[in-house]
Amino acid sequence: MKFKGSSNYVATQDLMLAVNAAITLKRPLLVKGEPGTGKTMLAEEVAAALNLPLLQWHIKSTTKAQQGLYEYDAVSRLRDSQLGDERVKDIHNYIVKGVLWQAFVSEQPVALLIDEIDKADIEFPNDLLRELDRMEFYCYETREMIRARHRPLVFITSNNEKELPDAFLRRCFFHYIKFPDADTMRQIVDVHFPGLKRELLTAAMKTFYDVRNLPGLKKKPSTSELLDWLKLLVAEDIPTEALHSADGKVSVPPLVGALLKNEQDVTLFEKLVFMNQRNR
Repeated sequence: MKFKGSSNYVATQDLMLAVNAAITLKRPLLVKGEPGTGKTMLAEEVAAALNLPLLQWHIKSTTKAQQGLYEYDAVSRLRDSQLGDERVKDIHNYIVKGVLWQAFVSEQPVALLIDEIDKADIEFPNDLLRELDRMEFYCYETREMIRARHRPLVFITSNNEKELPDAFLRRCFFHYIKFPDADTMRQIVDVHFPGLKRELLTAAMKTFYDVRNLPGLKKKPSTSELLDWLKLLVAEDIPTEALHSADGKVSVPPLVGALLKNEQDVTLFEKLVFMNQRNR
């Protein structure tokens, strides 16, 4: 089982090596990178390419590790007992299986995505050490050990909002998705907009990297934001000439709100444009 890329996802050679290394080592692949660089999409595309069902666990600040294993619905059981429901005799009826339980008992190998693990409490990764390492956990309510029939291919994404524990990192294969260079970005754009005019793409790429390389930005525009911006340029039929001034000076691009996402960055960019205009 090897990942050799996908027609819908431009994977660099080092990224494909990382995926296959995690498969060989049978360890979770921990993927970090700027928001919008395709970390979540990687899991989706690898699963599709390897013909594996994908189970997804999107982490929030309130998510607890136990929810990924199972939850015991004691309230429903109490209510059913008051109503005389026969289901109360079997506690299995009140065990809500989490994504890890589902992945472990699946009849076929699956891919499992634990998305944005750094959003959860700092203890969250530590609470999953044994389960991800040994691929088993104990259900106290039913008094049974749940063991993985097939080791799932685990993807874990992080936006680096907080540090992950060393003990957790030791159990993962790590890969950082670097921001794409211009050539790789062109390949990515070609996948999403195969018929895009070369002149528009060249002008849009120059404007995008000019904005991204502006020093002092609080939130640099990402790959997903470039794709959103291009979609708007095509939908609104924006001419190529509108993306750059005749004298090559910096100018505010149309629909800049797709690239810059807070008022500080917009103000900073407008100041740069004003300074350039004064120096003409």
